This record gives sequence, C-alpha cells and structure tokens, in this order.
Amino acid sequence: MTVDRRRILSAAALGRSAAEPGPLPHDGEPLTAVTGEVRDAGPHLLVIETPDGREERLIIAPWATAWRGRDIPPAEVPSGSHVIVRAIRGGKIAERIWADITRITGTILSLTGSGKDQVMELDCGPHRGRREVVIPYRASGRLRVRHPKFEPGYLFDAIGLRTDDGTFAQIPATSQPPYRATAVPPPPPAYSGTQSYASGTVVWGDPFEENAGGGRTAAYPMLERPDSGCDDSGVSCAPLPYLSLGSMLTVRNLCTERAAVLPITVCGCVAGRFCDRCVECGTSPRGRIAEISMESFVELGGDLDKGCFNARVGLG
Repeated sequence: MTVDRRRILSAAALGRSAAEPGPLPHDGEPLTAVTGEVRDAGPHLLVIETPDGREERLIIAPWATAWRGRDIPPAEVPSGSHVIVRAIRGGKIAERIWADITRITGTILSLTGSGKDQVMELDCGPHRGRREVVIPYRASGRLRVRHPKFEPGYLFDAIGLRTDDGTFAQIPATSQPPYRATAVPPPPPAYSGTQSYASGTVVWGDPFEENAGGGRTAAYPMLERPDSGCDDSGVSCAPLPYLSLGSMLTVRNLCTERAAVLPITVCGCVAGRFCDRCVECGTSPRGRIAEISMESFVELGGDLDKGCFNARVGLG
C-alpha cells in the first residue's frame, strides 16, 4: 500500500481531513525551495533546469550567499552543479544557494588510505545502503575535533560535497556520540500519551532510495517494525510515541516559527541512533525526532550547511 493511500485511509478512520503536505500559513515571507541543475550563474541571475525539464530564471538578491564546500559568491556557482535554492517572492528571488551539497550519516565500517586523504566506508542504514566518503586531509582536522573516533562501530555525520570524482566530507554536522551505534541510551520515562507534541532536533537527509524525488517528506524513528518493514526501527533516546507509515507529522522550526505538515514515508532508523542536541537558536532536548527532506528543511528556514534546527513535532 502506498504512503498516499495510507494517509487517506488513516484520515478517514480518524474522522479527519486528509491534509496535503506542505508549509502551514506564516506571518513572514513564504519560502520556496527550488532544485535543479545550474545552466548559468551571474552576479544578478541564476538559470536552473528543474528535474521535470523546466527552466527557472531566478533573480539573485543583493544579500544572497552561496555554499559549495565553503561560502562563495553566487556568480561562482559552476554550470552543471546540482543546487537547492531558498527563494522568496513566489520563488523568483534567490537568497541562499547550496551547490552539490550532500550529507553522509551512518555507522563507520572501515577507514583506509595511506596518503593524506582517507576513504571511509559507512553503513547508512537499510534505506540507503553503504557509502564511501573521502576524508580530505585539509578537512580532517576540523572533522576530528568533533568526531574523534574514526573507528568501526561509531556513528559519523558530516556535510560534504558530491562531485563526479566522489563524495568529500567537508564539515561535521554534529559532535560524534561517545557510544557505539548499537548502544543508544534509553529514552527518559515513557511517553505518557497525553502530550500532543515532542521536542528535539530535526535534521535533513539526502533522498531515500525509494523516495528519490525528495519532495516534502519526513523519516521518523519510532515506527512499528511490521508496519515499516524495517528491522532497525523503534530506536530513539527521545521520548517519542509510535506512529505508522503514512502518518502526517507537523514539524515546527522553533528558530523561525515556520511549520509544515509532512507525510512519514520511511523509517528514520539511523537518525534515531543519534542522541545529540541542536544548538541553533537555543539548545534542543536530546534526540533526533525527525529527518526531513532537503526541500522541507529549506522551506522551514533551515540552513543546509548548519544541519539541524531546534524543533517540535506532533500529529498533522
């Protein structure tokens, strides 16, 4: 059964309307995520070909910035780059651009390499499989400060650059948990069922294999294993209720007060193993309570190169 079908049947069973995924009304300027491949970039105009073949011509705001492994002027974004743009004014003015950005999150399997650069193999969970990432020598010091154990069994989470030559870790997305991936701390006293929301960290991730189109979606750690088809589900140090695949999740960015309703399309079994905090605009409670698509993260006001925001989630 598809996620959309589950959402409609769930709403009917509970006597609720089948809410469409997307941002909720907000007093501020609406934000739009525009994705695609760069055809041309100049000081004032960005031309993108979207995944469905359309051409988008975005005016570059005077205050706009871009990221491609580091902060660069928007005019230096190379043609052929895959970008995600945070745009305003109906999606026509670009104010932040991320080029060829990726996130590498998983359990370390091995580290090899005799030269300055090293290659790390990661188990990124049953939905993403294994990935290889290059740890460039120039970035290794910064990564080691927050990830001191480049050892099998420990978790790794970095933001990097994806090129034709491979995936290169650039900056740590979090501090490495001190425990092994199989030793996640238990949550505090059980979820009471009376609380209508949970607080913690929301992160973003690259599209899942079965959801390659990205879109407005969420992964959630506490899914029933028979329902999710994932033997690794149901692990989190945050006091989360069990939900089902296809449930609608309301995600609120407490830094911007922007919110969106997102369908749970897959198990967040890797995110649930991180018992960390987000320190963007205050310190969140421990635990990752959702992993959302890049588009949704951007539309909620998050910065992809920061990696997280302090959030609250509840049923949509």
